[in-house]
Amino acid sequence: MKTMKTRYIALLSLIAMGAGFIVTLLLPYHPVTELLKGGFEAGLVGGFADWFAVTALFRHPLGIPIPHTSLLLKNRDKIARSLVSALENELLNKESIKEKLKQFQLMKTAGSALTRLAAKRSNRVGVLKLAHGLVARLPLETFAPYLQRAIAEAIRSTDMQPLAGKAAQAVVRERLDERALDYALRQGGAWAGKPETAYMLGSIAMQKVSEAKVGGFMGFAVQAFAGFMNEDKLGGMIQQLLLSGIRDLLMPGNENREKLLAEIRRQIGQAAENEELLERGKSWVVDKIEHPDSGRFLLERMESLCGSILSALEGEMERGGRRVVSALRYIVRKLQAEPETVEGIERKVLAFVADTVEANHYRIGLLIRDNIDKMNDKELVAMLEEKIGGDLQWIRVNGALCGFLIGLVLSGIQLLA
Repeated sequence: MKTMKTRYIALLSLIAMGAGFIVTLLLPYHPVTELLKGGFEAGLVGGFADWFAVTALFRHPLGIPIPHTSLLLKNRDKIARSLVSALENELLNKESIKEKLKQFQLMKTAGSALTRLAAKRSNRVGVLKLAHGLVARLPLETFAPYLQRAIAEAIRSTDMQPLAGKAAQAVVRERLDERALDYALRQGGAWAGKPETAYMLGSIAMQKVSEAKVGGFMGFAVQAFAGFMNEDKLGGMIQQLLLSGIRDLLMPGNENREKLLAEIRRQIGQAAENEELLERGKSWVVDKIEHPDSGRFLLERMESLCGSILSALEGEMERGGRRVVSALRYIVRKLQAEPETVEGIERKVLAFVADTVEANHYRIGLLIRDNIDKMNDKELVAMLEEKIGGDLQWIRVNGALCGFLIGLVLSGIQLLA
């Protein structure tokens, strides 16, 4: 519409110059008439010249294949290459993108926008409803087998020896072996200190003494000892011996304790280097994970987790999403208190966006070239005239007016001469 309007204006300016020139030709001689005739003549020439120049950009003037006309169609490949080159090397180069993105202050802008959105209850509830719908529609029955297989495959493809070595080092470094030993000793001490334990130990000892087949003086001594003792007495003695040994092993620096810990650590180290043992352990774990019972357990846990999330979202919707605001404000305060973290995040985001655009901006160029190639000559000319034809038509108007003024000046000079 704009192009058609300016084209009519340009045509009217040319018609006005032609009509003025014809009228001045028919008028009797007068200096003013000669002056105007020179102006209209020059304006007519300027208008026609600019009409020719503007038309020559898009098509052959009057359909005549004059050399160096229909320039845009003759150079459509060159124009496409120029557009693509300008896009890739000037408009979408990495540095210009970074400079432009830096002006946006991404984190600050995003924080302000989220804060404004979260200020409205309807927005908060809408986000919660969207999250509720997404969680409710999760196909857990489909996800669970995939997750089960993924866990099993991850364990199966993992080299356990480095992990076992690091675990063994961590056990010693964190003194977990000592804690485990102390726990076992305390539990053993609690069990050994019970009255029924003493009687049980005494009964076992009396039975074994009676079963012992020892002859001679030793056999006489054993029988005498057995006759002197009973389950309670012998069990009490064994119980006290056990408790005394446990107390000694619980004391830091005890020689027997250190020997026991050294042996435990040696066994842990050997187990971490035993490839056969590690493979058996990995196979056992994988078999357990791939068992149908494990799949059902995993599905139940996922359903339980989703149920908890849905309940939390429903409760938050009833409260109007106040926790969403609190969480957002907490995040904003944390980011404001850590400007270095914000700068680091912005740098990573900017680098990611710039690298992505730089790595893929050639696709935009390919798209532009493909779209241009899809157009026939008529469609391409129509598109270009629609975009820039309106401004080019003013060249014709300006050419006619400038020619008219220059003609007046030249005609005036001729009259004076």
